[in-house]
Amino acid sequence: MRGTPQGRSARLVRALARRLHARLVETATSWVLLAGGYAWKVKKPLRLPFLDYSSFGARQRLCREEFRVNHRIAPRLYLGVVRITGTLQEPSLGGPGRTLDHAVWMRRFPADGLMSARVDAGTCDAGLVRRLAQRIVVFQSGCARVPALDGSTEGQAHLRRALAALDGVRPVIGSGPASRLEDWFRSEAQALAPLWEARAAAGLVRDGHGDLHLGNIALFEGAIVPFDAIEFDRGLRRNDVFDETAFVFMDLLARGTTTLAWTFLDAWLEATGDFEGLPMLRFAVAYRALVRARAEQARGDAAQARRYLAVAAAQPDPPPAALYIMHGLPGSGKTYQSATLLAARGAVRVRSDVERKRLAGLQPLADSRAAGHDIYTAQAAAATYQRLFDIAASALQARFIVVLDAAFLLRSERAQARALAAAARVPLHIVACDAPLEELQRRVRARARDASEADLAVLERLRHQAQPLGVDELPAMRGPVPASSWT
Repeated sequence: MRGTPQGRSARLVRALARRLHARLVETATSWVLLAGGYAWKVKKPLRLPFLDYSSFGARQRLCREEFRVNHRIAPRLYLGVVRITGTLQEPSLGGPGRTLDHAVWMRRFPADGLMSARVDAGTCDAGLVRRLAQRIVVFQSGCARVPALDGSTEGQAHLRRALAALDGVRPVIGSGPASRLEDWFRSEAQALAPLWEARAAAGLVRDGHGDLHLGNIALFEGAIVPFDAIEFDRGLRRNDVFDETAFVFMDLLARGTTTLAWTFLDAWLEATGDFEGLPMLRFAVAYRALVRARAEQARGDAAQARRYLAVAAAQPDPPPAALYIMHGLPGSGKTYQSATLLAARGAVRVRSDVERKRLAGLQPLADSRAAGHDIYTAQAAAATYQRLFDIAASALQARFIVVLDAAFLLRSERAQARALAAAARVPLHIVACDAPLEELQRRVRARARDASEADLAVLERLRHQAQPLGVDELPAMRGPVPASSWT
């Protein structure tokens, strides 16, 4: 190997590491030099089925492309591309003489700053994954829309990628499970093809990251920073925003943090309102899990590879769908209880307070009164409940557990929920929340930075309109019976 391009490159990098007093880390495709507060990434002169770093020109071009695609996301982390100059025995960075190679120059962060390390150490909480979801929403909103595929449909492209990922792990997963996953991929791809096409036409396919797992997300200077986006194949960065979000969701599942996974997804859905993408979730999770299983197997971590394979294998058999509705006045704890429920059961939550504002063209924390909207009219309530039922119907059809976080104070509203559950052939559960009137008033007065704008006047009006659960509704009830303070 000594006289090969990779051998010469290895000697160059080792000499540079000595010159910089740097720690040298080797990956499958690169060397990374760590010194002080900086890191330099040097590409190996490789040609693999999925990338080509074999020529000097290719490495130069792809270093610049790596800086470009990652500077979009992490401008404080990615500093530029530097020349490696000097001689093979005494190289330097950016010095005089001919250019021997190139390196991507980055700021350094501690290993425990990785989101993967935080999750594995148990130091990642619901607040952090909600911040992560918000960061991904901001990143995706700035990603360029990409044109339609040339010579292939969205369905064909999704299936091709999934089957290629499956082929990469067939020797590990076994012929029986692999055949079952292949059959499921094919049937799901056929069913999802119209949705994928419609979303691509709507501009939801973007030039994104391409490899957005938790090991490629860091906490840096107090901010959540995705990094190491794929530079060598733009096609791998071409993803529906829901697909890319599913990568993070999948990784949280594989690391045994199911409650964090569903909390993350809830935060992303709340921010985007993209419930229409839910039918795609399991396909995306299975595909991304196979991708990570192959990567972990290649680097020798068989245990982590098995965890990813288990996530992929579970996708064809989700738990039975169900519909949960909350029931209670403002301040009774519906949102807290629904958040607890979605994390515990692995459910999709839809909040009336958020969707009411979305229908009015407002962000969840916007002040509707300042914007000149009255969002608590009877007409607004009817439109909001219809939005909730429409989302729930689609999610139930896709076999999700659904939690509707709304007051459901009227029998007619609960009757609609019962009819929806019956049509979807799923059980209906009513989660009743209540508190003494004085406590409800105290909580409403104390609210800050919340999607709900129900004030004391709204509480008083709803208190007199509320219709307690009837005897026929009690079998579906979960939680305490509403107290007499409602009347």
